[in-house]
Amino acid sequence: MTVDHQRTPLFTALKQHAERNPVQFHIPGHKKGVGMDPEFRHFIGDNALSIDLINIAPLDDLHQPTGVIEEAQMLAADAFGADHTFFSVQGTSGAIMTMILTVCSQGDKIIVPRNVHKSIMSAIIFAGAKPVFISPVRDENLGIDHGITTRSVKRALEKHPDAKAVLVINPTYYGVCANLKEIVDLVHSFNIPVLVDEAHGVLIHFNDKLPMSAMSAGADMAATSVHKLGGSMTQSSVLNIKEGRINVRRAKTIISMLTTTSTSYVLLASLDAARRHLALNGEELANRAIELAQFARKSINEIPGLSCFGEEILGKEATFDHDPTKVNIHVRHLGITGYDAENWLREHYNIEVELSDLYNILCLVTPGDTQENIDILLTALRELSSQNYNLREVNELVIKIPKIPQLTLTPRDAFYGDTEIVPFKESADRIIAEFIYVYPPGIPILLPGEVISQDLIDYITEHVEVGLPVKGPEDRSIENVKVIVETQAIF
Repeated sequence: MTVDHQRTPLFTALKQHAERNPVQFHIPGHKKGVGMDPEFRHFIGDNALSIDLINIAPLDDLHQPTGVIEEAQMLAADAFGADHTFFSVQGTSGAIMTMILTVCSQGDKIIVPRNVHKSIMSAIIFAGAKPVFISPVRDENLGIDHGITTRSVKRALEKHPDAKAVLVINPTYYGVCANLKEIVDLVHSFNIPVLVDEAHGVLIHFNDKLPMSAMSAGADMAATSVHKLGGSMTQSSVLNIKEGRINVRRAKTIISMLTTTSTSYVLLASLDAARRHLALNGEELANRAIELAQFARKSINEIPGLSCFGEEILGKEATFDHDPTKVNIHVRHLGITGYDAENWLREHYNIEVELSDLYNILCLVTPGDTQENIDILLTALRELSSQNYNLREVNELVIKIPKIPQLTLTPRDAFYGDTEIVPFKESADRIIAEFIYVYPPGIPILLPGEVISQDLIDYITEHVEVGLPVKGPEDRSIENVKVIVETQAIF
């Protein structure tokens, strides 16, 4: 059948339904905005509120689609090169959890990079799975993590050929990719499925200048964030599936189990429309974003004390390809931290960046950017440089990433185990029962079931003392930590 990407079956059906203006005796209770706070209604607008509807018969049902939602998902599958695409109103996190819960049961092993997003760890806890961690490659010049290499995946598979899946992050938050095709082929030679966290890679489906997408590489499932870079509304994503190694019916059941029954038609319609825009104009949209980002990169590299990596980073196993629309600005040579830079840009130029860490700030250039945006950023960075370059002591780049802790209990057993609260600074050698992570990018430093080392205590304390955002524990101040109760030995 020929696929017509001009069509938006769901969005169109919603608009037509709203035009018919039916008398609504169903939820949502605001009934096209009449029953809600007037200021909010005025701000959001009656158009949006008129399509804030629910799964009544004419509008299909995300949990068992047979009409316009099914059509919209089929068009999306064609656009993303998948056999099946499911819309997620629980964000990419919901799609990631679906992938893991589809392939893993209690006690199953799953091979994952250690710098995974917390949604992956949540799913591992829900499933009762055993994570087998692979260390990502650390970039000694930038102080960031790249992806995992084919070699490390091969070592993990040889040790754990009974693993139920391998999960790969592609591209990373910073836009860097390993050789995904090579990893997929290797894992498939063990007849194991590959799951891809493609949260930061929606545009790569639509432009050959960008890295290879999960579906093009032959991966079995990919959680692809449309809202992050592809123009749909926040919290809307897709789960792309290739048939063969995946039980699609099970995936459908699981995504339904994880999803609210009151699915937001505003979010679903935005996915339908974003797919149309990407399918018809994606190449051109990505071209424009790439051009702006490359202009920004070239200009930033001319500013004293600032650098922004590009193609020169390529050529190693972990840096096979990169997405130039991720503009990572290394600020260490100004003698300030990424956090200082983020706060300064906010205060003086009303600029908000995607993330900052000790040495970098990350700016995402998307189809929503203009030359004017980029010019404001460059003006701000030039001033930031003139205020700091050669005036401050430059911090040494110290990459103190502690060793991956010993995992002695499955995360699920630790999370649900008997626990007690102890002072964090005295918790060395105890088994932690909660998460500690630096956010963004939401990467765990300690996971439930791991042994707390003195190195980690020092590392985390240092982060907290410089005012870096360390999150996760129930005790926000990280004075205390929840650990597994240890039975005293009998002498």
